[in-house]
Amino acid sequence: MMEFMGYQRPDGSVGIRNKILIIAVDECCEGIARGIARHSEAAVVMTNWYTCMLGGNEETFNQMIAVGKNPNVAAVMVIAMGCGSILPSQVRDEIARTGKTVVCLTCEELKGTRNTIAYGVERLKEMEEQIGRLQREKFPMSRLVVGVKCGGSDTSSGIASNPSAGAALDKLVDMGAICIGGELFELQGCEAILAKRAVSEEVAQKIITLIGKERDRWSVEGADVETMSIGNCVGGLTTIEEKSLGALHKMGSHPIQDVLQINKDFIDRPKRPGFYLSEATMLCGGAGVNYAALGAHIILWTSGAAGFQNALVPVILISGNAKLINDDIDIDASAIMDGTAGVEEIACRIVDRVRCVANGEPARIEGIGDSTMTLYQKDQRVEALLTACRRKGK
Repeated sequence: MMEFMGYQRPDGSVGIRNKILIIAVDECCEGIARGIARHSEAAVVMTNWYTCMLGGNEETFNQMIAVGKNPNVAAVMVIAMGCGSILPSQVRDEIARTGKTVVCLTCEELKGTRNTIAYGVERLKEMEEQIGRLQREKFPMSRLVVGVKCGGSDTSSGIASNPSAGAALDKLVDMGAICIGGELFELQGCEAILAKRAVSEEVAQKIITLIGKERDRWSVEGADVETMSIGNCVGGLTTIEEKSLGALHKMGSHPIQDVLQINKDFIDRPKRPGFYLSEATMLCGGAGVNYAALGAHIILWTSGAAGFQNALVPVILISGNAKLINDDIDIDASAIMDGTAGVEEIACRIVDRVRCVANGEPARIEGIGDSTMTLYQKDQRVEALLTACRRKGK
């Protein structure tokens, strides 16, 4: 049985990293959060850029809490300026249910920026000492949650990196793990194929409905919105449907247990082993946070050569484009393109890489090129308008 070495959390979950998450619940205290975080390599800052008001920003609020509960987070610091309607205690109390250490800092109560940073650094050092005493233990691969996403896709993606990632997910699911796909906009034209894999008619209808809703968000008549990057086009992809059929291959072949939703009312978490779709966005930074909110330990990222790394959930980069592969890439899948290796062989390499990263080995650019922890949410005003249009049949 394949195993990895992880950290047991008080709520029974297992982490593969010991991060201290610093949540700035409003953008005004971003500088304070950064000022504290620079004193620890374990610190990761996540800032709410959607104003300090709760009304209309519930999806972001829910994500802040869900990311704080991610098992790769060992302790949490919640910071607020003190004049907003998102209270740090609201975030703290929900995360504290996991048994983690969670502290609140309010700039107004601590009498200013300098005092808040100084106090925050003291608490940060205490957290570092606490998590430094934690020891890794053996766990089966069935305890892992692995997300999958693509970025910088080209014609090699649908032939090499996506199929090998999908085959790796199948192997992980066979071990009892949970695997999660997302990017519903980039599954257009694949609805019927995916619906056939649903475990029930209810899940099948959910797949079709949620892909349709995501298409509506990005395809508003009269709005010129770019939904494929220039890199995709230069790489040989011509339409979103063509890109989707390539992206489909990274979703493996196992039955789809559910579509995990991320919205203003709730954030789903997978309830049993298997493969899931989700509302994780196609936008890179936002996807990293979405997967963290869904409980992922690791993300498989298929690409031409574009590098992306998340500070909380390590990203394993996979590419099949020999001309673009660089030092950022964890798994070279280009042998599939020239016929010197098959999907099965590359999939086995990916699974072994997942095990190594879960054990604590850094992904290729982990801690070097970490992207911003972007809290992305659907605009509730747009959602209301789209709902009204659907009711009128427009």
